Formats: sequence, structure tokens, C-alpha cells
Amino acid sequence: MNNLTLKQLRYLDIVAREGHFGKAAEHCAVSQPALSMQIKELEESLGSQLFERSARQIRLTGFGERFVQQAREVLKSVDDLADMARAAKGDFSGQFRLGIIPTIAPYLLPDIIKELSAARPEVEVHVRETQTQKLIEELLSGRLDAAILALPVSEPALEEVKLFEEEFVLVRSFADKDKPAPNQDTLREMKLLLLEEGHCFRDQALSFCSIPTGRPRETLDGSSLSTLVQMVSAGMGVTFIPEMAVDIETRSADVSTQRFDHPKPRRTIGLVWRKTNPLADQFMEIADLVKRAAL
Repeated sequence: MNNLTLKQLRYLDIVAREGHFGKAAEHCAVSQPALSMQIKELEESLGSQLFERSARQIRLTGFGERFVQQAREVLKSVDDLADMARAAKGDFSGQFRLGIIPTIAPYLLPDIIKELSAARPEVEVHVRETQTQKLIEELLSGRLDAAILALPVSEPALEEVKLFEEEFVLVRSFADKDKPAPNQDTLREMKLLLLEEGHCFRDQALSFCSIPTGRPRETLDGSSLSTLVQMVSAGMGVTFIPEMAVDIETRSADVSTQRFDHPKPRRTIGLVWRKTNPLADQFMEIADLVKRAAL
């Protein structure tokens, strides 16, 4: 056990998450043989096998499952110690791991990076774009420092700071541009195109229409807002998109947009981080930068 290193634990964590040595090596920016050798040396040091290996896949052994959970706790504690040192000396340089949901990233991220680079050139921003639940999991495990997503997340261990609110806009066929905006009752009778399961924006749209999230729906779901708008352009139904996405997503589509009468569907966007993270003051500064970027 004397030869166990943090590098090995970090490699182990990534291999376990990716389920593939090649993908893990790419993520870690090292060669696959180098990564495999580190895992092999770790197993030899422990005297136990961490992975079951076959030609097509790898999976954790029973011991590996238990060990990787403890390893992640160690890595989280090490990262917290580093953050504590940075906070103590007022230093916010180095890596900042920012998560962001897909219905915000393409529209706001370039301006966020621009604001951050101007205000904090010493900060190296690493961006992770994925769905809300994964971002929350990665925040809690210490793999992300903060995340921009729709509030509330209702997780006791996370701090939530409101950034801004935005309305949802209805996207419908260009031929229907002169029709009045539908109300909630009318929407329930229309073919409503939504993002696939797992996107919080889907749940928000269903909530506005008072449609249970588990209710079967005879329609197609899209993997991105761009896909939804193109489906509308093809005459397949109507959809919602957030206000920040309107200019980008509708400029090359044969669609029209409408704002709703009251009640207006909207979402609250916020910055979230672990309450135990000592860099709270620095994250509040980040929140102000994001607010400026959203103006």
C-alpha cells in the first residue's frame, strides 16, 4: 500500500466512470498503455483486482466497487484542501470546473467565458455540459466546482444563487404566425414537441401545460432545441424554447415565434455549488460575471 498515489486514484475514478480504458485515457490526456500500467500497479499494490476485463468491456469487481467509492472520498477531500488553501490566500487562479445544462450552454457560454477571461485571466475554465441530474451528482462528488442550471435543485448540500429569469417562447409553423397564442388548455390538445427524458426544460414545459411527466405522449422528442425547431419547421408540431435561444435557433428555420399571455411560462437560472466549498466569495463574483454576460 505504500506505493498508492493520487494519480492512480484519479485514473481509477475516470476508468470506473467511463467503463473503457481508451476513453479514460483520452479524458486524462495520456496514452492507454500508460493509464493501464498505472491501474495494474495499483492492483498489485492492493493485492486485489479492481476490474473484470473482457474483450469488449470492463467492470468493477465487488472489491473494486467498494474501493472506488472510498477513493472518490479521498479525491474530494484533497480537492477541498486545495480550495481551502486558495481561499485562505485569496487566490482564485488555476482550474475552475464549471457545469452547465445544454439549454443554456450554446447561447450564454461564449459571453460567460469572455467575461471571465477579462475579469480573471488567471483562471483556467473547464466546462462540462450535461443534464441537471448529472451536474448535481458531479457537484456533490467534488468533480465540479459550480454549475449553471435551472432552479430550484432542492439539494440540501448545495448553495443556490439566482442569476436571472427568462420566459419560454412558443415556436410554431410560419403559416400559423397570425393565430392567437394558445393558452394552457389549448396547448394540451396540440402536438407538443419536447426534449427527450432527462432534460429539466422538458419537465418545465410539461408542468406549464399541466401534463404529468409520466403520461404517455404520441409524439416525437428531440435531443436538442435545434432539432425541435427543425421538427416544427417540417410541420410536425409546436415547441417551447427559452428566450435566449430564439435568435440562434430560428434564424434558418421556417417558423414563427409567439410570447404567451398570462400566465407566462418561465424559468429561473442560477449558480450552484457545495455549501462546504470555501470559495463561496469567489463563486459570488462568478455569479455577478454571469449576470453581466446575460444582459
